Amino acid sequence: MKAHILVVDDDKHITEVLRRALAYEGYSVEVALKGDEALRKLLERQPDLVVLDRMLPNVDGLEVCRRIRESGNQVPILMLTAKDAIPDRVMGLDSGADDYLVKPMQLDELLAHVRALLRRRNPDQAEVLRFADLELDTGSRVARRGAREIALSTTEYELLQLFMRRPRQVLTRDVIMERVWGYDFEGESNVLEVYIGYLRNKLEAKGEPRLIHTVRGAGYVLREEKADGAG
Repeated sequence: MKAHILVVDDDKHITEVLRRALAYEGYSVEVALKGDEALRKLLERQPDLVVLDRMLPNVDGLEVCRRIRESGNQVPILMLTAKDAIPDRVMGLDSGADDYLVKPMQLDELLAHVRALLRRRNPDQAEVLRFADLELDTGSRVARRGAREIALSTTEYELLQLFMRRPRQVLTRDVIMERVWGYDFEGESNVLEVYIGYLRNKLEAKGEPRLIHTVRGAGYVLREEKADGAG
């Protein structure tokens, strides 16, 4: 199941940026522009995480946070604010927020905080990702192609998981390098191509159709093989 995230901010540009970024990461996203709207949506559907701006019209973020906690709801709350003074941070955390980020923030930093809060809530949660006849168990980190079990190295697992969370999406080389190896990776320039080769060899070891395809000039994509045999 996708984690469901409620984003609360009165700035429509910010909510759209966050909605798209979180949806790209595979999350289900709902948006609220006001505090009372957020409280109503919380009653309609329980999220797995709330990303909450402090400065909101009508009912502000601190009051939203207090009301959520007073109701007994322990949903993780990541509070966003332009106020970076220590007393402001303390006030946000004392109102019931689990984490605090100061605007403007980098999207990668926000996504890291989101992942950390979700892991804290469900530390043992595992899932089975499926595409065509391929399965990836995120608990055991073992892949299966039909009935055949495929052992993966750590890097192969991270790479395959990235593809399986974004099936049919073309992933650029930069995106893959950032997500799997990190910004500061300084290894061999062809490391991605090498690991794509490793994964293909393992996934196609018994003559199975190719699933990871090269999109020339763009990147790579997980999709079922087309008749033209490209990639």
